[in-house]
Amino acid sequence: MKILAISGSARINSTNTAMLRAIQSIAPANIEISVFDRVGELPVFSPDLEILPLPRQVQGFIDAIARSDGLIVASPEYVRSIPAGLKNAIDWLVSGAEIVHKPIALLHASHRGDDMLANLRTVLATVSDRFAVDIFLRLHLMKMEPAEILGAMETPENRSKVEAYLRALALFCMAERESA
Repeated sequence: MKILAISGSARINSTNTAMLRAIQSIAPANIEISVFDRVGELPVFSPDLEILPLPRQVQGFIDAIARSDGLIVASPEYVRSIPAGLKNAIDWLVSGAEIVHKPIALLHASHRGDDMLANLRTVLATVSDRFAVDIFLRLHLMKMEPAEILGAMETPENRSKVEAYLRALALFCMAERESA
């Protein structure tokens, strides 16, 4: 099972990126997680740029999505909304077919951010008919450094939560693939 984990943060020391990397390191052997942490490198979306060849960074992002069985999206909240970089990344996907039937689940690194999560759920349910509303994990990792996040994720309690989350996502991806 190949999962692409998309960090909605453009920060180098992002909590969300560190969380996704920690999950990548503790994922079961049958679930391969790749982390996309370059939303800040994508050019600003414009329909005028949707001609072939697409910008290199955009094509790489789209190809990574196409190669995956499912997506995890983890994002901070900026001013009660989706960060511009993540929204821009999603905008690049709207005209293509790669995300339309792609299973997607959310992961969140904070005790807050409900407004952003509500907005992101609306956007993802609009671009994919396989958005998994019920597959969601919220961890409390705010203000931790990346090394602390890895340590927190390796605790038995968090590891079991992550494993259950990844199992649920893998089962959803397999069910969706069989029904296609």
